[in-house]
Amino acid sequence: MNAILQPAAPPAMHPDEWQARVQLAACYRVFDLLGWTEMIYNHITVRLPDSVTGGEKHFLINPFGLHYSEVTASNLLKIDVQGRKLDDNPWPVNPAGFTVHSAIHEGIPDAHCVMHTHTTSGLAVACTQGGLAQNNFYSAQLHGLVAYHDFEGITIHSDEAPRLLKNIGDKPAVILRNHGLLAWGRTLPLAFVRLWTLQRACDVQVAQAALGPAIPVPEKVAAQTVADSFQWDQKFGAGQDVFDALVRRIDRIDPSYKH
Repeated sequence: MNAILQPAAPPAMHPDEWQARVQLAACYRVFDLLGWTEMIYNHITVRLPDSVTGGEKHFLINPFGLHYSEVTASNLLKIDVQGRKLDDNPWPVNPAGFTVHSAIHEGIPDAHCVMHTHTTSGLAVACTQGGLAQNNFYSAQLHGLVAYHDFEGITIHSDEAPRLLKNIGDKPAVILRNHGLLAWGRTLPLAFVRLWTLQRACDVQVAQAALGPAIPVPEKVAAQTVADSFQWDQKFGAGQDVFDALVRRIDRIDPSYKH
């Protein structure tokens, strides 16, 4: 992690938890910078490492009622897999928010971080019969990596979890039909760069739709594009360099997320 994300941990808090808190709080500010907010709704969640929990499944989530621009490392909620608070944080948990996240964290071993958005172009593509079109630079990078899950209403019912997990399989980018976008990853930066690529693909698709028929990307070319796409490869940082660049921008604007 970049040095700007490593302020000293408070007394009595494990430094790995504080590092996770600062990184996640920074991510909420990045989402705000990019316009990926939905008032006080939606979530980015991170599982705390075993070095902190001793193997228990504990997670960090935004306090329900705060805008993403108000999230800080110290006001993030620590919860268990049922969404119950594990600290004396006065803010509540949004039960509709953690239902999908808990299912993915619980059911997909590499889902360290889960992100969900309701952006306009992402939701617009999620409402189309055809879903993501294989017709642009960004969607080509997601060839074979996008799952779809049908809309079942507001996500507060735990019985939806098995169907969600079955539909996701091992695909790291998800279009929740009639609902929005989702991405998960073994690290927060990797989940972020996957969601950013999916969001850009949707942005282009919505803009292109007004211009007439699109030029499709051949499957062979799309498959090669995925193989060549730098952000999925750990040796190229798997999104860490992109995320760090955005956090440096946040630091120049408002570094209060670190507190």
